[in-house]
Amino acid sequence: MHLNDLTRKFSGTREDQGKAIFSTLFIAGNRLQTLFDSHIQELSLKQFMLLSIVRQSQEPLTFTQSGNLLGCSRQNIKKLADVLEKKGFITLRQSPCDTRAMCICPTEKADDYFRKDFSRYREELRYLFEVYTDGEVETLFRLLSRLYAGIENLERRTCHEETKKPAMEND
Repeated sequence: MHLNDLTRKFSGTREDQGKAIFSTLFIAGNRLQTLFDSHIQELSLKQFMLLSIVRQSQEPLTFTQSGNLLGCSRQNIKKLADVLEKKGFITLRQSPCDTRAMCICPTEKADDYFRKDFSRYREELRYLFEVYTDGEVETLFRLLSRLYAGIENLERRTCHEETKKPAMEND
């Protein structure tokens, strides 16, 4: 079976299209991770994404804040940060706002990495999107931005259902 076969199979109803979109996001994420993990020297794609977010932030981010931005747990961020720290890309410092929290701070090595090595990955991103027109890129950007609203809606529903469970057990 080919991806085109799957696309045709799931093109009928809104529900089938939703299933196909969900599957496509999962598969695309895995394929991109595999591609970039094999091309990014010294860093996995997840480490690279954490480092990118940390560098873009105006102030140092805590593990929790970084996890919220990347969509993963504080514990996963801690594991990524530990590796990045050992490689010399970041330092960990106590948060000035919360003495219990640690902040992730990029080092000069991180800045050098993005100055010297990032142009290669920027070119790969250009290849990734060169099959789209400017209008298609703009539409895809808007739709993926809207996907966050759907994810937040699902998170709220999941949280709501979890808070209802104990109440139902007591009935």
